[in-house]
Amino acid sequence: MFRLDKKVALVSGAGRGMGFGVAQALATQGATVIVNDFHADRAEAAARQLRDAGFQAHAAAADMTDRGAIFAMVEQVLHQAGAVDIFVHNAGIPAQGWGYTPFLQSPESEWNAWLQLNLHGLMHACQALLPGMIERRWGRVVAINSDAARTATGMGLCAYGAAKAAAAGFIRNLSGEVGPHGVTANALSLGTMNNWEGSEKIARKGTSVGRAGSPQDVGAAVVYLASPEAEWVNGQVLAVNGGSLVA
Repeated sequence: MFRLDKKVALVSGAGRGMGFGVAQALATQGATVIVNDFHADRAEAAARQLRDAGFQAHAAAADMTDRGAIFAMVEQVLHQAGAVDIFVHNAGIPAQGWGYTPFLQSPESEWNAWLQLNLHGLMHACQALLPGMIERRWGRVVAINSDAARTATGMGLCAYGAAKAAAAGFIRNLSGEVGPHGVTANALSLGTMNNWEGSEKIARKGTSVGRAGSPQDVGAAVVYLASPEAEWVNGQVLAVNGGSLVA
């Protein structure tokens, strides 16, 4: 089950961390993976690591806040791979990108940066990729989102949470437009992940499973939503949070 043979998956922000875990999971299930990253050397190193492990992978560097760069990357990928069947929007400024800034002290430049990458980058990429998916009547869009979109942390995450909530709203509405064409659009809502110092201590107190999430946890959930078996799952935000939020 959940095999992705002959499928091509583009994963943004996959040069390291959670994105690379997603790329590994998709490759393990048979997909050819296109590794996007802002840094060309990081994208190529990650793609090479996947190829060295026996998988099919290519690098595609692009700034996911730049509409022109996104469309140029997609054109390059289509020329190289022929199609993109699965798009995973993982690229995003993490919650701790600028530290925790109370809203009243947060500069507008931070608001815009979060929106440009977490929301607008997703929207630009979908406009570039969806025509091909719709034409082939098969496609998967998976946005990596955050529980910050639906909870009050009190940790200075207002702009970050707003950007993530907007992305979830976009995915829900997009699903209604693309579902009739054989394409699904879903998101993951991640809880405390193990990619920052102190995460395990917080996760032990705040999750029922007693640990922070890993790239492998995220990759497994993406594989499910990207699979043929998940064709009846559309417009959903799947919580992957260790039980920290259950409603």
